[in-house]
Amino acid sequence: MTSARLLAALCSTAALAACATTPPAAPHDAFWQALSSHCGKAFAGRMVSDETPDAEMRGAAMVMHVRECSAARIAVPFHVQRPDGSWDRSRTWLITRVGTLDNPGRGLRLKHDHRHEDGTSDALTLYGGDTAAPGTASVQEFPVDAESVALFRAQGRTVSVTNVWRVEVTPAGSAQPRFAYQLLRQPPNARNFRVEFDLARPIPAPPAPWGHD
Repeated sequence: MTSARLLAALCSTAALAACATTPPAAPHDAFWQALSSHCGKAFAGRMVSDETPDAEMRGAAMVMHVRECSAARIAVPFHVQRPDGSWDRSRTWLITRVGTLDNPGRGLRLKHDHRHEDGTSDALTLYGGDTAAPGTASVQEFPVDAESVALFRAQGRTVSVTNVWRVEVTPAGSAQPRFAYQLLRQPPNARNFRVEFDLARPIPAPPAPWGHD
């Protein structure tokens, strides 16, 4: 084979290899895919942090349910069993895409939907923030946004104006899959609340969270 033909053959092979290689998903998209891979399933978990404000939750049974998945939103209710055996179903974590139709993967948003048992919204609800960095396929952080800071101030919760929420997830089928939700706050109002869920062992889905029947 002449050198010209050999060069052409090598170039052709390289082009085919490039076409056959799928570029890795951006961190926000990979994280979204990882969480979506658990859609429809529920998992048991527990609080792993140990702070005085959360004493009532210490040792309580907890369930997360990846209840709703669409191209734009993933809803994850968080159920906590009370000391009397009943369940608090007031909390739902809402993760949505931030961007435009032309650029939907610019970032992610976390909001906390808090409801009363009759389905009405709590005074302190829909607070959260947007990702400020690419993060990774398994970890995203959400610093508090201006809207939430205003809400916290209006509700007398100024200790929360520096909140950062951290969400961790590994995809279905991975070794020791896990989901974690963590609230972090720097001094002088330092805070660390963290719950973890074993995604390797699905459990029966719980009832709908309050206000989401």
